[in-house]
Amino acid sequence: MIEEDLEIAIKVVVVGNGAVGKSSMIQRYCRNIFTKDYKKTIGVDFLEKRLNIDGEDILLMLWDTAGQEEFDALTKAYYRGAQACVIAYSTTDRDSFEAVETWRKKVEEEVGPDIPTCLIQNKIDLIDDAVMTQEEAEGLAKRLKMRFYRTSVKEDLNVNDVFQYLTQQHLKKIKKEAQRVEDEPQPARQIGVFNTSGTSTAKDNNQANRNDTITLQPNKSRAKKRPAFLSNCTIL
Repeated sequence: MIEEDLEIAIKVVVVGNGAVGKSSMIQRYCRNIFTKDYKKTIGVDFLEKRLNIDGEDILLMLWDTAGQEEFDALTKAYYRGAQACVIAYSTTDRDSFEAVETWRKKVEEEVGPDIPTCLIQNKIDLIDDAVMTQEEAEGLAKRLKMRFYRTSVKEDLNVNDVFQYLTQQHLKKIKKEAQRVEDEPQPARQIGVFNTSGTSTAKDNNQANRNDTITLQPNKSRAKKRPAFLSNCTIL
């Protein structure tokens, strides 16, 4: 298989308190379905979504993690290897909003701070019942340096934009790293001293390091037998 045919796989973890709409968001994005019935995620759930961005075939692997503390030890293991992250809270749940920084730290402990991350205020269709102000929400996103989206899984508002953004950011990161490797100067090759007599000196080695030359020192007994017409030849 040639490199151009390879599919880029991106692992995305979706975290946040229980009942903020994480499972519903993934179901909406991957299957375009929505249900009002709440079913607590036990441990983790997993769905895939294929898409094409700028000619690149992408496989998004979306990991829906439980928000309840009793599953914490289990779900943290699934953060490892994540290449993008969604942190979600609910418009009508103040505790989920105040837990955002805790969720951020949990993910960073496993994967570091450098993966693309979005902050999601879900259930924006219930804005009349909001328990945080717009200024608070935007201030939190700015302080944590995360892209901020207000979403409604029920109304299918901004859900696609969230995962589109994360995918594009990861692709930019891949290209940037590839360019950095390509631009790195290759180390100069050191050429050592080859001594057929089996001995070498510090002087020989220093001379080789300075001039990158190969010095051939023939066996004395062979040199005596060397034809006269070869005595002035230079080995290149």
